[in-house]
Amino acid sequence: MVRKTAPIGIIGGSGFYDLASNLKEVKVETPYGRPSEKVALGKIVDKKVAFLPRHNKTHDLPPHQINYRANIWALHSLGVRQIVTATACGSLQAEIKPGDFVILDQFVDRTRGRKDTFYNGPISTHISSVDPYCPSLRKLACQTGKELKISLHSRGTVVVVNGPRFSTKAESDWFAKMGWHVINMTQYPEVILAREKEICYTALALVTDWDAGLRAGKKVKPVSAQQVGKIFKKNIDQVKKLILAMIKNWSLKTTCSCQQSLKEARF
Repeated sequence: MVRKTAPIGIIGGSGFYDLASNLKEVKVETPYGRPSEKVALGKIVDKKVAFLPRHNKTHDLPPHQINYRANIWALHSLGVRQIVTATACGSLQAEIKPGDFVILDQFVDRTRGRKDTFYNGPISTHISSVDPYCPSLRKLACQTGKELKISLHSRGTVVVVNGPRFSTKAESDWFAKMGWHVINMTQYPEVILAREKEICYTALALVTDWDAGLRAGKKVKPVSAQQVGKIFKKNIDQVKKLILAMIKNWSLKTTCSCQQSLKEARF
């Protein structure tokens, strides 16, 4: 395995590769099997970055089949200490509209059967997930988005469903009544595995649709995979613009506690 050092990781599609220069793909072996794809290393405004397509380059890995442990382990092994990711989500609340960005601060896990920890013993390890998303990177994302005049919500709770199916109306109504803001299939366990590796993590959630049970005073068309892809592609330039501007102002010095998450996690 070729080892390189890239302190910043970007998890998203291969469409983000044009943000960087001098890209070189490396194959990373992990104790947890193969990552979604080779990791592409390069530079953005003189900062070393590592790109990893979550669903691989051809987008043929469904959310419930992604090897999240291998992905996070691979990035960590290449020196990644901070991650920004772009992810599609559906809106559960009327004030959050398709095309908006939500800078996530909380999640609710509704997945099942996913391998969601690096710590299966013999040492019991219990990390805190009170605030799973890095407050420093969230602040950077919010400030940058506002400077770019992007329609952005500075916080939001994502309910993570297993997939690959979309919600029933009953499920969607329930999620909305609980006060959760958006719905997604990939945030868990990715964000928690990053925390277990003491990596700062933030998510730029792009709203691509109204979820199935949303009631906004008018009839809405149920979500479809084609609609999600269409809206995400339409807004991909906005996503890249935001990430590029964030990295220009990125500080590798940390003021958060994300990189000390194991400090009090063991007996």
